[in-house]
Amino acid sequence: QVQLVESGGGLVQAGDSLRLACVASGGTLAGYGMGWFRQAPGKEREFVAAISWRGDRTYYADSVKERFTISRDNSKAMYLQMYTLKPEDTALYFCAADMLGGGEQQAAEYESWGQGTQVTVSS
Repeated sequence: QVQLVESGGGLVQAGDSLRLACVASGGTLAGYGMGWFRQAPGKEREFVAAISWRGDRTYYADSVKERFTISRDNSKAMYLQMYTLKPEDTALYFCAADMLGGGEQQAAEYESWGQGTQVTVSS
């Protein structure tokens, strides 16, 4: 397993942008498929976006398509660029790593998780 650390969350207004980052603490993200998930209070954790280990395949939840972009910087970091944020995007955002490298949409496919970074969007 790899230790993951997220950063970049904050309090913004509707329509603003944020970029989240996920890095491996003391290790590398090379070979891992990576994903972003989020969990709002009282709700289940939900898939947001995923990227394959080579970065050649990306996947998005319908609710964030056209507004969020996932990317990775080879083995060093993964990012989630979020545009046109909405109050319903408010959640704790987690990054996760998948040893199989595919970039999966099911949380159960991921072996390593970060602690999360809070995103709050005010209306």
